Amino acid sequence: MNNSLSAMSSTTREHILSCGGRIIHHKGFTATGLQEILQAAEVPKGSFYFYFKSKEELIHELFREVHAKLEIRILEPFPADMSLRDRLLRTLANLLRYFLENPTEFKFLEQYFFSSLGEQEIRKTEEKQTILQLLLQAREQGLIKDAPLLVLEAIVFGPITALAREHANRGTPIDETMCRLTIEACWDGVNC
Repeated sequence: MNNSLSAMSSTTREHILSCGGRIIHHKGFTATGLQEILQAAEVPKGSFYFYFKSKEELIHELFREVHAKLEIRILEPFPADMSLRDRLLRTLANLLRYFLENPTEFKFLEQYFFSSLGEQEIRKTEEKQTILQLLLQAREQGLIKDAPLLVLEAIVFGPITALAREHANRGTPIDETMCRLTIEACWDGVNC
């Protein structure tokens, strides 16, 4: 009995997350009201508050789930003899491909990163972000420009997010050649 209650509880929570995520995707963080989430999930307010303290907590949980999937994709194992440059380029390519394959999640992440909601959660994960660590290592080894990390981030993330945004918002088809050229441009931008 206890296992079936736990499974039902998990299913309800996931259902609320799913419904909330769909509405937030279409309307945005601030335009989405709690009542809309409750109606879409067909749950009473008490059930919502059993799982989440607020709409903001639901948004943070959505971020954690998307971020976990993204990190799995980025943190693929590399051969021990792979150069730092190649690890950085492969990681950037993985990031771009993930965004292109998951346009809804890309839009959510972009909205989250540029919202006041994301500020606290981003601080928790920043040290763990593989790309930042690779950029720091490459800068320390003199492989890339000796620029502030914020500048290096802007150089490598700018082309990737621009291409992903074009695909996610306009449905522009992106082929492998475009991906390769974009990743090469990222490297060219930071290379000494």
